[in-house]
Formats: sequence, structure tokens, C-alpha cells
Amino acid sequence: MSDVLVSFVVPAYNEEALIGSCLAAIVAEISRTSCQAEVIVVNNGSTDATRPIASSIPDVKVVDEPQRGLVQARRAGCFVSKGKFIANIDADTILPEGWLRTALAEFSHRPELVALSGPYIHYDLPKGAQFIATGFYRAAYIVHQLSRLLAGSGSVMQGGNFIVSRSALEAAGGFNPDFRFYGEDAELARRLSKVGTVKFTLALRAFSSGRRFAGEGIFKVLFRYSANYIWTHLFKHPLSSTWLDFRHPTGALRSLEHASNTPLPLEPRGAGLVRQNSALSKFDVIHRSERW
Repeated sequence: MSDVLVSFVVPAYNEEALIGSCLAAIVAEISRTSCQAEVIVVNNGSTDATRPIASSIPDVKVVDEPQRGLVQARRAGCFVSKGKFIANIDADTILPEGWLRTALAEFSHRPELVALSGPYIHYDLPKGAQFIATGFYRAAYIVHQLSRLLAGSGSVMQGGNFIVSRSALEAAGGFNPDFRFYGEDAELARRLSKVGTVKFTLALRAFSSGRRFAGEGIFKVLFRYSANYIWTHLFKHPLSSTWLDFRHPTGALRSLEHASNTPLPLEPRGAGLVRQNSALSKFDVIHRSERW
């Protein structure tokens, strides 16, 4: 039996601008809790410096999955992971202090719990857009509570900010390769809810880039997420089969304090941690997108 308690799986496609900050936050959380954990980055066909940056960080394991797709990357990371719990964290996400303690406490106090998820704080959006996004996540929380209470189904998870029990994931059939991006979290939550309790809590927040909202338009993105959630629960497959990838242009990043008065994330350099300018200013434009 493995003594690893938590496996962090981070899918990454051309994330050289943010992968360092993401991994530094995870490493810091592991250090604060002193639990046995591993960090796995799944290089999903990157053509930039994502792989060498991740490989340069001590104790981070990098595996390659050439088939593009979030689900395909999550499956590849899960396959090599050893932990009792698998934390799925997107590469543009930064875990705040206390994230891991909150998650482990929930699982310790609730034996029936199989998966735990929470909302994003989009630190690099203008305040108005942040307010709209926050309202969306609060609405998702209400939907989750009502659907569980009234119908016993319809569980909500945030795909890049959730932790799941390995045994429950295996009992639910693992990640569904028929999904690649949209609806993948709703589909997995639906199957996990048949195994045990799936909880969406505002206490498990994580910082994440709002680059998709900035690139496509916040109302368009929120509508597409909502439509795919409903479609997945009704018809068991996603409504949207293609998606756009938005990435921060390397070398064009501004200070995170300038964007939102949020303390800068940390990035490993050598033996220590240093501050990194790793977020878009609210005046920046997302320059690169790719359709899949």
C-alpha cells in the first residue's frame, strides 16, 4: 500500500507563464500540512517551456499525454498517481493557504464524502466582472444544494478545483474519455454522487485566471458552462465538443497587485521562493487562442 495521502494532478498545455506559480502554491500547501503528498504535472502536448519549467521543480513528476483534452490529461495523471485522494488543480490556479487543511478536514469529519469542490476567485478580472463571476458561483452553490435536496442528483464541481477519493473515483468508473473539456466536471460529479456525497463549498476557494472570460466575454462563457452542465445531466454527453484555449503571452504579464491588490503568488527559484509577476492586468488583452 502506498503511504501517499494526496496526489495533486495538474494538466498543462502551453502554461509556461503560470505553471511555476501554480506548483509553488501546491508545494507550499504540502509543506504547511506536512502530509505525504505528490505532485504530478501532465504535459498535454505543450510546445513552449511548460515541461522544462515543471521538471526543474524538485519532487514534481512530469508525465506526457499527447492526446489533447482536459479529461485525457486528468486520466493520464490519475493512472500514475498513488494517493488515497486525488486533487485536480488546473495550471492557471493558485491554491490559497489552508486549502489542503480544509479539504482533509472535510473528508475526516464526513466518512460519506467522496468529492469536494469549490469556486474560483478570478483575481485578474475588473471588479465588475469579478462580481458577476462571484454571483455565478454562488448560484451554482444554490443549484447544488437544491438539486441534492429535491432530486438527489445534479451535483456541481469546479473541474480545476476539486479533490476526490481514489476509491470513489474507481467505483464511479474513472474519468470519461468521451468528454474532453466542457461538461467533464458535471459528468463526473453525476457519477460520483451515486457512490457517495459530492460537496460544493464556498470554503474551498482557489485563485484562478479570468483569461477565458476576458477573451470570449463573461456572459458568453457563463452561458456555455450552464448549457453544458444541463445538457450533460440530461443527455449524458457534452453540448459543446470544441473549445478555445487562452494563454498569457510570455513576457507581457503585469503585476498581480496592480490587477487586483492581491499579494503576488510565489514561484520557486533555486532553493527558495520568490515573488513573480504572473497575472494579467485588467487592462491587458489575452493575445493567443487556439480552437480544438
